[in-house]
Amino acid sequence: MWLSNSSVGRKVVMSVTGIALVLFLTFHMAMNLVAIISADGYNMICEFLGANWYALVATLGLAALFVIHIIYAFWLTIQNRAARGSERYAVVDKPKTVEWASQNMLVLGIIVVLGLGLHLFNFWAKMQLPELMHNMGAVVDTTYAADGVYHITNTFSNPVYVVLYLIWLAALWFHLTHGFWSSMQSLGWNNKIWINRWKCISNIYSTIVVLGFALVVVVFFVKSLLCGGAC
Repeated sequence: MWLSNSSVGRKVVMSVTGIALVLFLTFHMAMNLVAIISADGYNMICEFLGANWYALVATLGLAALFVIHIIYAFWLTIQNRAARGSERYAVVDKPKTVEWASQNMLVLGIIVVLGLGLHLFNFWAKMQLPELMHNMGAVVDTTYAADGVYHITNTFSNPVYVVLYLIWLAALWFHLTHGFWSSMQSLGWNNKIWINRWKCISNIYSTIVVLGFALVVVVFFVKSLLCGGAC
């Protein structure tokens, strides 16, 4: 099959799954910003996106996209290393046009995956998972399952989590700034005019998304400091 047997096909799969994940990140970022404006409004969204069938279908779809994206990322990395052979050990000057992010996409991707694991532990495992287990007949406490603000407050009142999340978001920014325009290049928008435009759009778009996530982290951390843990 072309999408798996050829290098170009594998890059197309990486690009399409990556763009889909970027769209999800955009939605997730916009949803999180609601928590700053209205706690009740954010919790209403969390309740709507609980263990309902449509939310579960979306979660499984996102998981599939993410797994495919990761598998193809490692596949392409192994393929590129094999193609370079012993040349990768040679001491050469890196071209000035080669971005730092493009040279470290695998490392950045690993940090993003680890950060996702932390995020799932702090939120999904305490929100949608308990509701799902409850619906399946298990005896679990679902008191705060739909209280997203409660979990955000608890997580970002811990300075260790704040630092870890900001590191994760920094890695995500580097990953997105390169991955976004690279995806467009793989899909055929790679002429000299449009590739420069995509790089600019990529930087701006990635910055907006990451800053949106970081704003929630910082705002709730500052709130915890001002309230002294009492709010």
